[in-house]
Amino acid sequence: MAQSQAWGDKRFEVMMGRLLRFGVIFAAAWVLAGGIHYLVQFGGATPDYKVFRGEPGGLRHPREIFHEAIQLDARALIQLGLLLLIATPVARVAFSVIGFALEKDWMYVVITLIVLALLVFSLSSS
Repeated sequence: MAQSQAWGDKRFEVMMGRLLRFGVIFAAAWVLAGGIHYLVQFGGATPDYKVFRGEPGGLRHPREIFHEAIQLDARALIQLGLLLLIATPVARVAFSVIGFALEKDWMYVVITLIVLALLVFSLSSS
């Protein structure tokens, strides 16, 4: 029994590692593709270093970022990649809830759900 439990824990750890690795690599590739697209779109423009211009208002909220990314806006594609990078550890916390539930460790399920709720609240309230 202990050997099967250890195998389950080891398997869960390996799956968690793969989730994190895939999330970071996917987000980095997305940002790279958006960066290349940005250089194709705006690479010939002369930068004006005297005036700072932040991101346009349409790229400050996830809904607008998704909408602009669908239209293949280069800045939105980069922003979406950054959102994917932020979502990777959030997905890890959500995946941990499932793992703790499968182990029937209810105290950790509750604690992890609280952490997940705080993460989702803090990310959605901005």
